[in-house]
Amino acid sequence: MKIFTLLLSLIVVSSSLMSQTSQSQNILNTLSSSMKNLETFYVEFNANIKNSATGVNESEKGKGWVKGSKYFAIYGDITLLSDGKKTWTVINEEKSVYESYASDDEESMNPKKLMTIWENGFKNKYEKASTFNGEKVHVIKLYPINPDEADYHTILLYVSVGKNELKKAVMKTNDGTTMTYHLTKFISNKEIADSKFVFNKTKYPGFSVIRD
Repeated sequence: MKIFTLLLSLIVVSSSLMSQTSQSQNILNTLSSSMKNLETFYVEFNANIKNSATGVNESEKGKGWVKGSKYFAIYGDITLLSDGKKTWTVINEEKSVYESYASDDEESMNPKKLMTIWENGFKNKYEKASTFNGEKVHVIKLYPINPDEADYHTILLYVSVGKNELKKAVMKTNDGTTMTYHLTKFISNKEIADSKFVFNKTKYPGFSVIRD
C-alpha cells in the first residue's frame, strides 16, 4: 500500500510539473511569436544590480532601439550599437570604443536578448499568478539546461496577462549577483533609420577604437 501511495504521488507530481511546463511554454511561445512579428521596437527600463557578498548595489536607467538583428542601447555610461555585422561598445568614462563581430557579442547588453532570453538554453516552469504595479502577471521560472555552463541559475519572468508583454526580469547569477530589469516603456514598430545602428567615429572625438 505504501509503494502504491508513493507511485501515485509521483504520478500526480509528474503530471503537475508537465502541466506547469506546458502552461509556461505556451505563454513564452506566444511572447516569442509576438516579438518576431515586430519590425522594430523601442524599450526603456530600470535596472538594479545587487550582490550582498561584495556590497554591490547599483541602479541605472537604460533604453534600446531594435530593428531586426540591429540594435542601439544606452545603459548608464555605456552605449552599444550593432549593424548586424559588427558591434561597438562605447565606454564614455574610458573614452574607448571596442569593436567586434556581432557573432562574438554573446555577453553584450543586447536589448533583443533581454526580450527573448528564454528561447535558448533554458527549461521553464509556471511559478505562479501574481500582480506587478497593479497589473496581473504570469511569473515564469527559467533554469538552465546545462547548469555547469550557464551564467544564471535562475531567471524569473513577469509577463502581463492582458497584453502578453514582458514587464520584469530577475536574473540570478552563480556568483550571487541578482540583476533586476523593470521595463517602463515599450513601443512596437517605431520607425527607426538604419543609420541609428552604424558607428560614426565623428560623434566620439578623442575616443580610441580598439578592434578585437
